[in-house]
Amino acid sequence: MALPENYDLDLRSIQEARHLAIQCREAQRAFAFATQEEVDRICSAMAEAGFREAARLGQLAHEETGYGVPRHKQLKNEFASKTVWDSIKDIKTTGVIRRDENRKVIEIAWPVGVIAALTPSTNPTSTAIYKILIAVKARNGIVVAPHPSARASTYEAVRIMAEAGEAAGMPHGLVSCMQNITLEGTQELMRHYAVSLILATGGSGMVRAAHSVGKPAIGVGPGNVPVYVDRSADVVKAASDIVNSKAFDCSVICSTEQCVVADKPIAEQLREEMKKNGAYWLPPEDVPAIEKLLFQAPGAMNPKAVGKTPQQLAKMAGIQVPLWARVLVVDLPGVGREYPLSGEKLTTVLGFMVEDGWRAGCERCIQLLKYGGDGHSLVIHARDEEVILAFGIEKPAFRIIVNSWGTMGAIGASTGVFPALTLAPGGLGGAIVSDNITTTHLMNIKRLAYEIQSPPSAAYTLAPDVKSENVQSLSSFAVSDEEIEDIVRRVLRQLEHLR
Repeated sequence: MALPENYDLDLRSIQEARHLAIQCREAQRAFAFATQEEVDRICSAMAEAGFREAARLGQLAHEETGYGVPRHKQLKNEFASKTVWDSIKDIKTTGVIRRDENRKVIEIAWPVGVIAALTPSTNPTSTAIYKILIAVKARNGIVVAPHPSARASTYEAVRIMAEAGEAAGMPHGLVSCMQNITLEGTQELMRHYAVSLILATGGSGMVRAAHSVGKPAIGVGPGNVPVYVDRSADVVKAASDIVNSKAFDCSVICSTEQCVVADKPIAEQLREEMKKNGAYWLPPEDVPAIEKLLFQAPGAMNPKAVGKTPQQLAKMAGIQVPLWARVLVVDLPGVGREYPLSGEKLTTVLGFMVEDGWRAGCERCIQLLKYGGDGHSLVIHARDEEVILAFGIEKPAFRIIVNSWGTMGAIGASTGVFPALTLAPGGLGGAIVSDNITTTHLMNIKRLAYEIQSPPSAAYTLAPDVKSENVQSLSSFAVSDEEIEDIVRRVLRQLEHLR
């Protein structure tokens, strides 16, 4: 819906949000009664379109935001389309989805309605593709609100998906994207009466705003992900995994490793193996420059440093690093506000700490998680199953990735968890769930529940203070036909006087 150019941007944004929400609600009301065959045909067409355009969308996202690596963004787009669709295509989302013959309960799928989907600048096109697929699979409508710095690339991803879906029979307006992006417009979309649920992926401020609206919301928090390397680990593989994961798309995925906690007996070997894979240890005199570049305000990362290569960061910070460097590593003396580089760093800078034994390593990982990563993810490299299980039981993280990349493992690309790009941190991180968000989280369930046993006999008795002799029979209030006619005549006479 186009508004005159002389309207202020915030007014255009608010009106666009209202228009798209109402349009989406009308389309969703029709789509709510689509068959499973129709839903799957539409989603399959959209997934194919997203996969087909993955490379171009990756390039667009990189050019617009300046973040990451185009080829890696292509891989994320392919993951969001093909891998996500493969994981949900066989899930039944219409009609009867389960029957429990023993309990005599029949479960019936029902859509949530209209979803307001907030998407980030770090993974803009892939997140849009993923959210559209999991929403429409559950027969919902979706309005995407992009991050302002990724508006054009996100809109293009949504346009591609919407056109493919509509060509396959999807109602127009079921999938749409805001183009006039302001804080006021995004807030209006979240608050709008036509919106049933908010699905928020982005910075902690935006997620807090989504949870403050008063509607059901699924949001994600920051991921200050520690990676513990135990003395029992395959150190060569661990080093390769850590560096490759941290370098992937210049570390903009929230499940990327942020600090290595190395068991003392293997710490030096791990350093050497990481160097072989492209890890460059910053000399102590260069650390303040990188720290100042990344954190110009306490606890808030400089957006200009997000998703940058080591060479780009070095140029911005006024230091020198070798051309072969893929990741910059900093030895950290502690965790907390006085050590800014111990927090989440969505760029190619990695912390490194040494602890003697898995129990000390465990405590250090907990400190890191509590400093901005509660509930999110943790990585462990070990072959001692007792140590692995202890980490799983004791750590305040809901995704514990074992012997794999943090980036690929947490999103379900290299592990068996559900493929997703919204990773909820549970109650620890301020979210309502702790799962990788998929289509089943965007679906309500009706339950037909048949009687399987009679109510207890005590439920039939009168209350103790009510005596049967004081309960008057309804028959005593019976009115004869003559009395009814008399009442009607009197009412009519009263009406005559009122004329």
